Amino acid sequence: MPTCQVERVKRTRRLIELGRRVVKAGVADITGYYRAVIVGALLWMADKLQSDQGENARALGSAKGKRAFETEQKEEALTVSQEQSKIGRDRQRAACGQCK
Repeated sequence: MPTCQVERVKRTRRLIELGRRVVKAGVADITGYYRAVIVGALLWMADKLQSDQGENARALGSAKGKRAFETEQKEEALTVSQEQSKIGRDRQRAACGQCK
């Protein structure tokens, strides 16, 4: 694959990932997917991060983001565990001649 194509694929993945983050943070739902508000909020955030309060804003944002990812991982693990339990119960029922 040519270098320019590889770079384009990488860029596309990054953009998709950023879009997922906007949705995950609830910004898309809160704004009704109104692009001007989303871009305005991102510009405000960029200004804040570049200001004299940038270090504090970065630390607060990082902590919130880490908590969100940890919560998501716990929820995903719980969902997988519940699905595995259901599969196990279904297999037990199938093996039991009386359970149908």
